[in-house]
Amino acid sequence: MSASWRNNLRGDPERQLEGARPDWWWTGCAPHHAPGLQPDGTLTSLPLINLATASRAQVRDYFDNGWTLTELLFAGLRGEEAFYRPPYHQLRHPMIFYYGHPPALYINKLRVAGLLSHPVNAHFEQIFETGVDEMRWDDMSKNEMSWPSIQDVIAYRRETYAIVRAIIDNHPGLADGHPPITPAGPLWALFMGFEHERIHLETSSVLIRELPLALVQTPNAWPRLDASVTRNNANKDAIRDREKNRERDPERDPEPEPEREPDPNDNAKRNDNAKRDVPRVALDYPANELLPVRARDVEIGKPSDWPSYGWDNEYGQRAVSVPEFAANRYLVSNGEFYAFVSDGGYRERRYWSDTGWGWRTFRNTRHPAFWVPDGPAGLNRYRLRTVFEVVDLMWDWPVEVNYHEAKAYCAWKSERTGTPHRLLTEAEHHALRSSGAHSDPVMQFEGAALKKSLGLNLNLGCGSATPVTAGQATGAGFFDVFGNVWQWLEDPFNPLPGFAVHPFYDDFSTPCFDGAHQMIAGGSWISTGDEASVFARFHFRPHFFQHAGFRCVVSSVSTQPEGTQIGSGDVYEDPEVLNEYMLLHYGESEDQMPWSFGPTDVTDFPVRCAKWLLEAAETTGASTERALDIGCAVGRASFELARAYEHVLGVDLSRAFIEAADTLRHRGERSYFRKDEGTLGRRVNAAIDPAIDRERVRFQQADACALPAELGDFDAVLLANLLCRLPNPMALLRRLSGPQALVKPGGLLALFSPYSWLETFTIPERWLGGYERDGHAIQSASTLERFLSNEGFELIRNDDVPLVIREHRRKYQYIVTHAMLWRRSRQAISIPVAGGPQTGRRTSG
Repeated sequence: MSASWRNNLRGDPERQLEGARPDWWWTGCAPHHAPGLQPDGTLTSLPLINLATASRAQVRDYFDNGWTLTELLFAGLRGEEAFYRPPYHQLRHPMIFYYGHPPALYINKLRVAGLLSHPVNAHFEQIFETGVDEMRWDDMSKNEMSWPSIQDVIAYRRETYAIVRAIIDNHPGLADGHPPITPAGPLWALFMGFEHERIHLETSSVLIRELPLALVQTPNAWPRLDASVTRNNANKDAIRDREKNRERDPERDPEPEPEREPDPNDNAKRNDNAKRDVPRVALDYPANELLPVRARDVEIGKPSDWPSYGWDNEYGQRAVSVPEFAANRYLVSNGEFYAFVSDGGYRERRYWSDTGWGWRTFRNTRHPAFWVPDGPAGLNRYRLRTVFEVVDLMWDWPVEVNYHEAKAYCAWKSERTGTPHRLLTEAEHHALRSSGAHSDPVMQFEGAALKKSLGLNLNLGCGSATPVTAGQATGAGFFDVFGNVWQWLEDPFNPLPGFAVHPFYDDFSTPCFDGAHQMIAGGSWISTGDEASVFARFHFRPHFFQHAGFRCVVSSVSTQPEGTQIGSGDVYEDPEVLNEYMLLHYGESEDQMPWSFGPTDVTDFPVRCAKWLLEAAETTGASTERALDIGCAVGRASFELARAYEHVLGVDLSRAFIEAADTLRHRGERSYFRKDEGTLGRRVNAAIDPAIDRERVRFQQADACALPAELGDFDAVLLANLLCRLPNPMALLRRLSGPQALVKPGGLLALFSPYSWLETFTIPERWLGGYERDGHAIQSASTLERFLSNEGFELIRNDDVPLVIREHRRKYQYIVTHAMLWRRSRQAISIPVAGGPQTGRRTSG
């Protein structure tokens, strides 16, 4: 890891960032004055606010509660280094970003809604606006930048707090007797800020949990760990004292019983070790039987008139008939998962998916991320890292793993039992819930009362997970259907029928409908507000860590969840598609179109695209220093650009495409399969022209809708056969100019697109054209011309360019792209576009 981040260390009030925070730290209410304060001096979360009945005072309290909880969490960072040290995996920004991000989003969204007319700090609202959503575990392309000082961010938070409080105190929409606050009104942006901050309360706690223990401390008012930790330590101390004072008496203390395989239907508590060659570890956790669930119909989706804030993906409706299945009574515990670990589950390739095994080997992972080895690796002894502490491993707490680990456990369990095990689907999670009228407990109780009254470990009722047996069971006998830790689902993140983006945050959900984000359900102990709602629908990339676990399901039905659609992300990882694109990019003309009566001007499409920029650079005298090929696929156009451009970067979302392009860059050649019919065909060799300097070219997996912030100021940018395969094409178009412009003033832009809009890739609300509005036909070309002209680009060439994609000898895709060549004015004015974090997506056409 580069140590350049240390340049951000300025000697900010180091001594005052250790121990209890001084008064200047709190920019709103200090914890002892904050709403949600408990008799023991800790802070819990208030109930999710009712938008139909909330008084101005209740709105103010809810805001103060969330704001102070954020500052209380960050009071757990010890010293300046904790704010600037990147996480060990380098896949996220340092903590200083997440301290400035919530206030920046408040300001940006209030401006979008018309509740605020001007920026507070335009620089901060740019650098703190957009988070990161890494493509995979080895995507370490985060920008190393200079961050503001802690004191400057605190001052920004103080100014933002005052602005938000003034809106709450004075807006007429919060007066007594106000009508319900709905997505159609400007105050929706205010509550959007509330709930966005609460999302980051949880995600920031995970990042803090990943920091070195020396850089964290437990804040005085933070909710206490569950009492089971204290009981466990007391029991261990008693055992240790007893053993210290006497030798083992064979009559009182017989040898342990011989080991046996765990029996999932044994309801008694058990102590077992899964490997005989591992020193004995005393495990105490419940047997986790499978309980039957009868077939039932469920409805997924939040009613449009429900009186609480909801994110766009919660709305819509899907009716699902769920066949009968069986699911674990409890979440899978640390004790259960230990059997997988000690049985060598992390070493056995057969339990893992291809991407899961790639993640495991890259990280050299041997156990769950929050298990702390307590001795040599082969000893298989562990302790448990909580957010701020390390405690004895609580065997009866739920294990916290990522999606890859959960799926590997299911495969191992399937092998051990002879019965296929998998994760829940979203519809099955609904089937586990108690039947009856809609209710949302998080709207009725603050966190501490929710835990005490209903047995739900949600809404910060305590500061950790709890034993899987500690909650209150549903009528069918299931524990922790909601709360404790999130549950990984089989479903990729997907929109419900009737889904519509919200204009205040138009890229909150849609970029993640890409097949590369897995759903999680049920919330965790630190999920507050809408995250703790029964309507919550959240997601993460499968290698990402959250306070998330799982339970197993046994069923005779397919794991493909009914009514969902796998996103487009997997399409371009298919080996057959990879071979088609290798042929499109590197095949001989007689292979791409072998029929004499076929079109003759359709081959070598990537070469012809690159020539548009090469010829334009020569005729216009534009610089040929740096070029960017977005949606580069397997890289032919990138290599062709290197004939003139000194530095070429090709980016694509498809890992398979990038790996193929990288092989060509390193070796100069790569073979592929040219399909003729069925499984018939032959291996063909692709080779890079020796006249091209391959060292000029680099390839990087990246998302066209959320390109890394450090990319910018290119002399030429190519977008070939790309736009209509993006979930949010405007997110990319907005990056062409503006404060982080991809195209430098005087630079060239070549754009080729057939405008083949499909809901599979882009929801209709994001199409640039191809539909009617108010009786007028909206065409993509006109939309593009209008947008780019307004952004300071001049159209210098306009044509139709065909291509052909061969599927096999007798089947071809004939495509005619609309091609445009633009040049950005040297006096271009950057027009900032307000918006939220852009997470997500696909870059190859």
